[in-house]
Amino acid sequence: MSAVMGWSLAGLAVLIIAAMSGYAWRLWREVKRRDEARHEEVERANRNCLESLEAIATAMLGDQVDLVEGALRCKVLLEIIDPSLLQRDAFWVFVDIHRLTEHLHTHSARQALSAKQRFAEDRERIALQEARQGELHEAARQVLAFKREWPHG
Repeated sequence: MSAVMGWSLAGLAVLIIAAMSGYAWRLWREVKRRDEARHEEVERANRNCLESLEAIATAMLGDQVDLVEGALRCKVLLEIIDPSLLQRDAFWVFVDIHRLTEHLHTHSARQALSAKQRFAEDRERIALQEARQGELHEAARQVLAFKREWPHG
């Protein structure tokens, strides 16, 4: 192999390495951009959940919303933010209310019930709400405290 051919191949190798390095750098920037976008989306979703939690908890404390319904909504929103939040003692009542009401019908399934069946389910919800009212109000207060303390909220 001649020296010219050797230097030509070495030059070609340098060009290929430079092109591949440039491509790798571009891919790295794209991954970083996507990570930042995903992080911003999670933060936005958390802020929306926190705003909804605040509205629901405030309505629960003002008895402006059915406490069982409020508890179920709080459970879902806390789960979206971080499922481990539901392991806190302050929020355990939301999990318990969900467990105690998961057999009740909602939406179109509720509409398909007879009036007598709907009334029976309503009585069950009301009894649960009355029995757990103090715990649900305290959990709503804890939601508001959590919202104030949330580092990204």
